[in-house]
Amino acid sequence: MKKEINEKLSLKEAGEHKEKVGNNELKALGINDVDILVNFSRVANGLLKHGVMDKQTILANLEALIDDPVPYALKKGGKFKNLAEAVINLRKEGRFVKQQRSNFKLKEEIAEFPVWGMEHIEVGALAQMRTAIQLPIAVAGALMPDAHQGYGLPIGGVLATTANTIIPFAVGVDIACRMCLSIFDLPAGVIDTETDKLKTILVDNTCFGMGGTTKSHFDTSLFDSKTWGETKMIRTLKDKAYAQLGTSGTGNHFVEWGELTIAENAIADIPAGRYLALLSHSGSRGFGGNIANHYSKIAMTKTKLPAEAKHLAWLDLDKDEGQEYWIAMNLAGEYASANHHEIHNKIARALGVKPIAQVENHHNFAWKEQLANGTEVMVHRKGATPAGEGVLGIIPGSMSTPGFLVRGKGNAESINSASHGAGRLMSRSAAFRTLDKAAIAANLVDKRITLMGSDMDEAPMAYKDIHTVMAAQENLVEVLAQFEPRVVRMADARETPED
Repeated sequence: MKKEINEKLSLKEAGEHKEKVGNNELKALGINDVDILVNFSRVANGLLKHGVMDKQTILANLEALIDDPVPYALKKGGKFKNLAEAVINLRKEGRFVKQQRSNFKLKEEIAEFPVWGMEHIEVGALAQMRTAIQLPIAVAGALMPDAHQGYGLPIGGVLATTANTIIPFAVGVDIACRMCLSIFDLPAGVIDTETDKLKTILVDNTCFGMGGTTKSHFDTSLFDSKTWGETKMIRTLKDKAYAQLGTSGTGNHFVEWGELTIAENAIADIPAGRYLALLSHSGSRGFGGNIANHYSKIAMTKTKLPAEAKHLAWLDLDKDEGQEYWIAMNLAGEYASANHHEIHNKIARALGVKPIAQVENHHNFAWKEQLANGTEVMVHRKGATPAGEGVLGIIPGSMSTPGFLVRGKGNAESINSASHGAGRLMSRSAAFRTLDKAAIAANLVDKRITLMGSDMDEAPMAYKDIHTVMAAQENLVEVLAQFEPRVVRMADARETPED
């Protein structure tokens, strides 16, 4: 078995090492000097070859560095420190000139934005948030304690823009990705006495994978909605969405049984105690992914921004393409919710017990809201969740660390937001390169975790300490209950991550 794992890892790493950061990709960042291009290529492909970062993370860092090299130059031991210092010196000499491709300029002054858990947030995420807050449509922003680098807006980023604008990449590719928790009136000890039964129920009633489809459904009433005929794009994706209803994605998506400990007087009508609970994490599947890719391309065509901000291109809600995306995004939200309900209903039926309560919340979405001063805005939460006063939500940890059922405190500074999880501590390639398989296995045994699927890139050690993240946002949410994962199902190791 160990030999098979090592061979799989070697093949995976070999495949990654064949990938390169091309000169055209670097030129797209605004580099038009041959010497600078050579330096960027050497650093980028060196990091990629040695598995320090994946290609997406490298390009995102370079994009942020070109916009503002100072944070990278100040970071001791940083992978991009020398490159950042070179860029600063070249600019002083007037040699580093970025290509101008924009119809819109960024604000020269960078507005302040609050950051929770600053000491645990990587410089690339901060740089991306600084760029986002410079958008001419930006009104306010905030960064959650689980933040890490993404495309455009960092994961864990909250951005409020003018009310008639929406940024597809600030919503994210997995539109309306969400958490759903079902609480059963059964003692948590059932996990130990009926482990095999619970494992079988998960296997029989869940489906993971990028192309995963189901043959039977519990409730397809969502497809009776007239919204499925609203636009050509939605109509072309309806059959795909129907086939994937009740399936889960790859990467960090999961369905798991766990022990839920509820505090005294925390939840109305549910006594304090330890309950069997089911927790799931997935989104709008291929439907949402296709919508995101289609309208992101339109946005970047319609709204030309400087290279470092190109992924933050927006759509105008007063125009057809903006309205089309708004309709599709909201439908993806309903679909993602129905997806979870399908999974939970099938599992509850197989268990023979109906849940006594169900809680869900979502991220990767945009909401029409008002700031504390009454300003109407569009709030983008990419890997951040709503935490308005009294709003319930779930903040998961990892496959072997606890998650939390929380109630929002309505903090106006955070734009009524909180984290969506623990947040990644390292990239997937870094996890494969640095983590120890034996240590991961020992951790799962110690925490009494039964794991089906997954790979080293989803190991608990690849994530930030959930307790540190929760401590950093005590003024954003109140903890009502703690969820300990025990029987976890995720996509097979061979699946490409899509979270």
